[in-house]
Amino acid sequence: MKHTLSNKEILFIGLMIFSLFFGAGNLIFPPELGQDAGSHIAFAMGGFLISGVGLPLLGILAIAYASNKGSTEDLSKKVHPVFAVALTSITYLTVGPFFAAPRTGVVSYEIAIVPFLKDGGNSFTLAIFTLIYFLIVYVLALNPSKFVDRFGKMITPFLLAVLFTLIAAVIFKPFNPLGTPTDKFASFPLFKGITEGYLTMDTIVSIVFAMIVINSIRAKGIDQKRDIQIIIWKAGVIAVVCLSAVYVGLGYLGAVSSSLQFASGASILSGVSQAYFGVYGNVILGMAILLACIPTATGLMSSCALYFNKLFPAFSYRALVTAFVLFSAVIANVGLAQLINLSVPVLHFIYPIIIVLILLTFLDRVFRGHRFVYRGSVLFTMVVSLNDGLIAINKNWDFISPILHLPFIEVGFGWIFPALLGGVCGWVLSLGKK
Repeated sequence: MKHTLSNKEILFIGLMIFSLFFGAGNLIFPPELGQDAGSHIAFAMGGFLISGVGLPLLGILAIAYASNKGSTEDLSKKVHPVFAVALTSITYLTVGPFFAAPRTGVVSYEIAIVPFLKDGGNSFTLAIFTLIYFLIVYVLALNPSKFVDRFGKMITPFLLAVLFTLIAAVIFKPFNPLGTPTDKFASFPLFKGITEGYLTMDTIVSIVFAMIVINSIRAKGIDQKRDIQIIIWKAGVIAVVCLSAVYVGLGYLGAVSSSLQFASGASILSGVSQAYFGVYGNVILGMAILLACIPTATGLMSSCALYFNKLFPAFSYRALVTAFVLFSAVIANVGLAQLINLSVPVLHFIYPIIIVLILLTFLDRVFRGHRFVYRGSVLFTMVVSLNDGLIAINKNWDFISPILHLPFIEVGFGWIFPALLGGVCGWVLSLGKK
């Protein structure tokens, strides 16, 4: 029985993790953050790296520590088995056919295709593109065991070369100095950067992709839980370095191009590429977008199909992939702005719960894994995150602030103190039960 992999194999797994995470949101949100953060880009990007890089790696590791088989449900089973199924199902659907997967198709269309269309694109051209795009995703998702070979070895190195070419051009010849920070980036750049990292959905995606990563390692003959954890740590460091370098570069790109007055991350990337390289810049960027989004969408479709095939064995993996891909293609035609607006309330509700579960997994030995600690911490967190989700829909739907003032609530982290309080209450109850 093998206990480790060669450095080359670990490198390719690390590049696969990078390619799975690096999708649509990872390209469009850092430039927008940089433009809004201005001179506070360092603090803002630091926060973004916490939620966009650090937590996703911990998410994969949490599944590896909590489960022998990479089961996402094992992360929350100690709360309650029914809760585990419900949360896992909502998570898979959120990062799969409801939001994240369709977003990859729309972003690819708006950056890789629209700049070359004379009329700026329309619903018909979007429909044609999404049909072709998700057909490619469908074919790739039918063979998830090929992810390391197809993504880690071939696509990711080329993608990194394309992105670093654009970033290098900006570093050597920026458009303007760092601008004045706007909105909460002026007062709370670190915390604002963390909440902006929510939009990538990578912490949520991490507990979904963990199954693919763990299965890829098992396919190479590694079966012991501890060995798998060590390999994920090593491969994860490679992915973290790559992701951090690209995020910082894209954030700087946005920060030094504010004079061009672009309205969104997608338009920033498109405009900067054209400014430096002309039409060839749009070609390069279009290739980068497609190479970033297709692996992510493929991983999401495959993970969703694997999970629901396990949950409902009557439906085959192929049938589920087909259904999810078709649904994603339809939802993608709603439009990017609408998808982001719809996803924000859901993310504000789910993100704190998953973060708490990830942290509890690593602290499990401290409180001997008692269910009351999980239940108290998650229950208290859920109340506050539900309130945050409602506020994201309508600011008047705040039912907590009129009653009490929670620490950090003004920066979107009002759930921290309730999570700690719930955990302590659960620990006290566990002592009484013992």
